[in-house]
Amino acid sequence: MVGMRDVARRAGTSVSTVSLVVNGTGYVSDEMRKRVQDAMDALGYIPNELARNFYRDRTNMVGVIVPTVRHPFFATFVAALQRGFSARGMRVVLCSVADTGKDESEYIDMLRRHMMDGIVMAAHTRHPADYWTSIDRPIVAFDRYLGEGVPSVRSDHEQGGRIVARELIASGARHVALVGGPRAQFHDLSDDDLSDGNRNPSDVDSLDVASAASPSAAPHPESTFPTVRYYLTLERELDAAGIAHEYVEAGGVDDFAGYVAAVRGLFDRRGRAVDGGDAGNVDGGDGGVAPVATDAAVPPVDAIVGNDVVAALAVQEAARRGIRVPDDLQIVAYDGTYLVDAAGVRLTAVAQDFGAIAERIVDRMIALIGGGGDGGNRGGGDGGNRGDDDAAVAGAGGGDGAGDAGAIVNDGDGAGERGVTLVPLVLRKADSTR
Repeated sequence: MVGMRDVARRAGTSVSTVSLVVNGTGYVSDEMRKRVQDAMDALGYIPNELARNFYRDRTNMVGVIVPTVRHPFFATFVAALQRGFSARGMRVVLCSVADTGKDESEYIDMLRRHMMDGIVMAAHTRHPADYWTSIDRPIVAFDRYLGEGVPSVRSDHEQGGRIVARELIASGARHVALVGGPRAQFHDLSDDDLSDGNRNPSDVDSLDVASAASPSAAPHPESTFPTVRYYLTLERELDAAGIAHEYVEAGGVDDFAGYVAAVRGLFDRRGRAVDGGDAGNVDGGDGGVAPVATDAAVPPVDAIVGNDVVAALAVQEAARRGIRVPDDLQIVAYDGTYLVDAAGVRLTAVAQDFGAIAERIVDRMIALIGGGGDGGNRGGGDGGNRGDDDAAVAGAGGGDGAGDAGAIVNDGDGAGERGVTLVPLVLRKADSTR
């Protein structure tokens, strides 16, 4: 087996010089570096990666924790993140908690023992904020609130909610069904989690959505799921426009049977309403629908908003029942993965920019690993202004990419969420809306 001594002998230099070349540390002249490299090539020398990592206290591996890779959103996210880290010479270790039946503890332990350089946390966690800050190793949250001191990257979901509202209001929608996860996710942080007194009462995550005076984010949301912001913003905009709406619970992100049941139940109720049976009853009787009106004059559901899986299922169910999309029923997808072009009808989608999201996560992680403080928060976090929703919509232009407006913007109104980088969304107008 070829070792450093063999390389040094062939290159006519010392073992320490070969070590400097192999580890990329210290000064070595270009001429000597070439001699060492030529010797390694000639002898077929392969550096011991474990030894190099021990020397540099680096593994060039980052753990990525997601709920499941079965969902198109997380599959697309992981693919973009792997490309981003690979381009910077790093590898991804994937943990899909629902698919493996394990929580994040094993991977956090690996991080603590320096078996990985950092972790991207994109799954729900029941650990309190002080758990994450006590790890004292590089962690970047994606679409999650882990507490003060943990940098986060996410799409600007308030902007996303306004984009959906503008589209549906302009198209004349009269009754919108929002299909999403358990409503309990909207306020899953306890009072203990919010006990430092810095909570902003105008947070859009407040349960009293109608009292939210501003779409600005607060330092301490009531939910660890920032995605709920688009639902709450959309509900507020629909209320202001006098448009009926209801919320349909579809189970957790990995509960695909729950998606199917929620969509079919929604269509069943819609069918009865169209037939004149229970037009005003938006309570499905199983706790899965948030009732917002009981007036018999409330029109049947004529628009559905949900993630790409929900939207695709809605297209299939509409076709099965002979409901015309978009004439009788409009459908808006929220995410913009590959599924929007494979649903049978090209779906209008509010698209998250996975490429820009991955780039910002990689930037922040590498900065944290290198001791760069807040992880290279470019334009996110404190200061700056929110991007123009109209520009984001116009920038899409019906394009094929999920992110033609890739700028990083602040959370708006000057306050903002500390340590959060926001990525704008774009509207990709297609055939499922009028």
